[in-house]
Amino acid sequence: MEPGNIRSVYLAGIGGIGMSGLARYFRRRGCGVSGYDRTPTSLTDSLIAEGISIVFEDAESVIPEEFRIPDDTKLVIFTPAMPPGSALLHYFRNAGFAVKKRSEVLGIISRGMFTIAVAGTHGKTTTSCMIAHILKHTGYDCSAFLGGIAANYNANVLFGDNNVVVVEADEYDRSFLTLYPDIAVITSMDADHLDIYGDKEHLAESFRLFASQVKPGGTLIRRAGLPLEEGITYSATEAAGVHAANVSIANGSFYFDVESPDEKITGIRSGLPGLHNIENSLAAAKVALLLGISPSKIKAALESFKGVKRRFEYIVRTDEHVYIDDYAHHPEELRACITAVKSLYPSRKLTAIFQPHLFSRTRDFADGFAEVLSMVDNLVMLDIYPARELPIEGVTSALILEKITAPQKQLCSKIEALQLVDEQQPALLLTVGAGDIDTMVAPLKDILSHA
Repeated sequence: MEPGNIRSVYLAGIGGIGMSGLARYFRRRGCGVSGYDRTPTSLTDSLIAEGISIVFEDAESVIPEEFRIPDDTKLVIFTPAMPPGSALLHYFRNAGFAVKKRSEVLGIISRGMFTIAVAGTHGKTTTSCMIAHILKHTGYDCSAFLGGIAANYNANVLFGDNNVVVVEADEYDRSFLTLYPDIAVITSMDADHLDIYGDKEHLAESFRLFASQVKPGGTLIRRAGLPLEEGITYSATEAAGVHAANVSIANGSFYFDVESPDEKITGIRSGLPGLHNIENSLAAAKVALLLGISPSKIKAALESFKGVKRRFEYIVRTDEHVYIDDYAHHPEELRACITAVKSLYPSRKLTAIFQPHLFSRTRDFADGFAEVLSMVDNLVMLDIYPARELPIEGVTSALILEKITAPQKQLCSKIEALQLVDEQQPALLLTVGAGDIDTMVAPLKDILSHA
């Protein structure tokens, strides 16, 4: 199937961050776009405002008229988060429509383009957004399919006039194996998605397969210490082909140099905190250097990068209160986030509200979550967000909470958590999680802004 032949697109799971990017891509190309999602969100509200028809019932009766008869101009895209028993998917498959995963469609779109793909169990969204921003800011240009809302553009899909595309390559369900990049970045390979892979070694094997799919003459860039043999390495903490030097914190910002055998970029002021974001910057800078972009332009672009929505996003920043929201949902992501918060505000006690994401992830990493969350002073734990999963017997938020050694800890509903913040008025607040905890951001902002 060629993208140029497609006239109508239906997206099952259209409200997902990656799926909504594809919806906007096909809408911009002049296709008729419609779709389904489980519940209305601010993202589905935005898509509807842009002219895209969305329903919230998984039933054959709500399928648009143009998708009653299949032909080669119609495409159905679905996310793996859709339940296997979906009535919509059952209809489309039985009726003979072309039904493809989001990742397959990205593979089709990027075929024939100069593709920069960023993979990793964490860090990939920020790094891919950084790369896209550098290419846009410097005038090199690109299109991009991103796994988050890039704050500089308030968008998760960018459109360019050249043949270059930046793609976030998702390891879930081995989706990234549809891509054959010219430049690949691998940021991390920590155990995750064990409901799919079974164990860490099978996950690592998929990453090795992804690395092997870099086109002949292409380049692999990887974080130092990963179990891969090829590629240019980068690190903020150890010897590597590209490394950070002169790292410092001043006036609430991180400063660093990028050093490699051939190039050096000095005195970069990062708008994003933490060593993990310095490492994301190293990878992005190396991609730009490979494309021939000058060090001075790369520095200016990195310093103007505003980050990604829900990635260490400052919601309130006053003398009385600092409130940060982050998407972290894996123990190592939480470690990086909490470490960055504490390094920037060492004199303030940290209150964190955490919503575990998936029963399987909670079960598989309960000890890791407990270790990291014990770093905070006051922990408020919400119930597990199930996403695509059914409950697992014996797996609840209490499984993590009982192992935590933080000075204060409690299990709350969202309403109780809001009341707690209203009563305690914490000087330093962090909300973390990948479920619907983002619905608490606006009311928390209101509570702390009107204290």
